[in-house]
Amino acid sequence: MPPEIDLTAVMASIGDAVVVCDAKGDVVVWNPAAERIFGFTEAEALGQRMDMIVPERLRKRHWEGYEQSMQTGKTRYAHDVLRVPAVDKAGRAMSIAFTVFMLYGPDGKVTACGSVIRDETERFTEDRALRKRVAELEALVAAGTSGS
Repeated sequence: MPPEIDLTAVMASIGDAVVVCDAKGDVVVWNPAAERIFGFTEAEALGQRMDMIVPERLRKRHWEGYEQSMQTGKTRYAHDVLRVPAVDKAGRAMSIAFTVFMLYGPDGKVTACGSVIRDETERFTEDRALRKRVAELEALVAAGTSGS
């Protein structure tokens, strides 16, 4: 028989943010990685809505998707990674990647929705710079071949 696993210890030690919201959209779980990534303490985040990290221009779309997932109990992001902009406590723009999981009560109805979130700001910035450099080099090659 495997040893008992302490889920609180797992949540505290995992490197990715784990955020769970209830059916109304209020944060009910905010692990230490979420605090490190977004800057909000657990006390600041619990009971709040995800608007604190969702950029204002994306909130309508976020809540439409959230409500649909709560009604249907399904999300296409259970296996597909979603990459979107976010903001931290200081208002710094970020790029995050996450998957979503649904939690169900004994009656089979959705009780909560959670996400496992990774800060990909550095990777996103590096990719953008690389794409820009490739475009510059392609333009140079094209200019060199058209001038021959």
